[in-house]
Amino acid sequence: MTEPGPPIEGAAILDRLHATIIKYVILPNAESIDATVLWIAATHAQDSWTHAPRLVIKAPEKRCGKSRLLDVVDGTCYRPLMTVNASTAAICRSIGPTDPPTILLDEADTIFGGKQAEANEELRGLLNAGHQRGRPMIRWDHQKKERDEIPTFAMAALAGIGSMPDTIEDRAVIVKMRRRTATEKVAPFRSRRDGPVLRKLAADLSSWLRPHLTELQEAEPDMPLEDRAADTWEPLIAVADLAGGNWPERGRRAAQALNAAREGDAEFSDRLKLLIDCRIVFMDLEAIPSTVLLDRLKALPESPWAEYNGVGLTAMKLGVLLREYEIGSENVRFEPPTGRVKGFHRAAFEDAWQRYCPPADEPATGPYKPYKPYQDDVLPADPRYGFLRPVRLEPYQDPPDDQTGTA
Repeated sequence: MTEPGPPIEGAAILDRLHATIIKYVILPNAESIDATVLWIAATHAQDSWTHAPRLVIKAPEKRCGKSRLLDVVDGTCYRPLMTVNASTAAICRSIGPTDPPTILLDEADTIFGGKQAEANEELRGLLNAGHQRGRPMIRWDHQKKERDEIPTFAMAALAGIGSMPDTIEDRAVIVKMRRRTATEKVAPFRSRRDGPVLRKLAADLSSWLRPHLTELQEAEPDMPLEDRAADTWEPLIAVADLAGGNWPERGRRAAQALNAAREGDAEFSDRLKLLIDCRIVFMDLEAIPSTVLLDRLKALPESPWAEYNGVGLTAMKLGVLLREYEIGSENVRFEPPTGRVKGFHRAAFEDAWQRYCPPADEPATGPYKPYKPYQDDVLPADPRYGFLRPVRLEPYQDPPDDQTGTA
């Protein structure tokens, strides 16, 4: 009777994977390396997870090592499915109902950037839906005359130049690559020579993690993040806790650091950018005419509104963008000479600012000054921006025809 071998040391395996990654690529910081290690390890326990985090490997230019890092991920993750150009249907059929592969998508900027973005909306939808278990694509099979549910749940890594679609990055661990300096050296990677070493490491990861699938499925690690960020990072933190050693601390530090970095430079959607800029130009006003709001938005430095859609932001497009937040213009009566015009009340924005905008830690600054209260004896420098205190905040109603009344 053979005696059982020594217990598998999870922390030691993660340390080996860490050493392997830094042998071939230079990552910008320790947290990015630790996050990549934990993401690769988490692919070997996909059956345990409710959410399948994406790994986004991006760089501002070519020759930053993103494809090389994807090669290492390919060699060490669970059941890699590498592609640079695959149809959505082919990827769906490759996932299957059980034991999904790890999808690896190189040159993702050519898929989601420029003119190709609209043509690949279905693939983006697949990657978004596959972040959470139980979100199948539903199609109608004309031959069988029955509904066909196609599973989408699978972990996925994307590598490319520039940012990925915001909906993908919102579900991702993001690693930013940068070009090596002359003093930063890495070992050359040759798949024929180095591939077997990586596959042995992948086998060791599976041997360690697969017996713990039930334990990982039931794990409820203390998370340093909330909401979707917590959903994305929970598998990585669960793996770190299982490994022990200093990995639980390193995993949580990586989660906080990389999530903070993403939130600090997130590219806002047009709607959210407009909402934030409206808060800037409103300053402390109770109401503002639509024309003045547009003027001030277009004059904001480093904002797109002056050249938006090639002609500048229009009143119609302003209304369309704000309508998603249930914000609309009203007839507002201001002090003379402005009078009754279309405008926006501050109160209409307050809820959306609180729910969607980053905290305004400091008072808004910029080239604008608050509108001055109406004063008969002071003429503002620019009459368009003066005398704009609203007479009332409720929608203006025309007075009745009979103005005489009785005392």
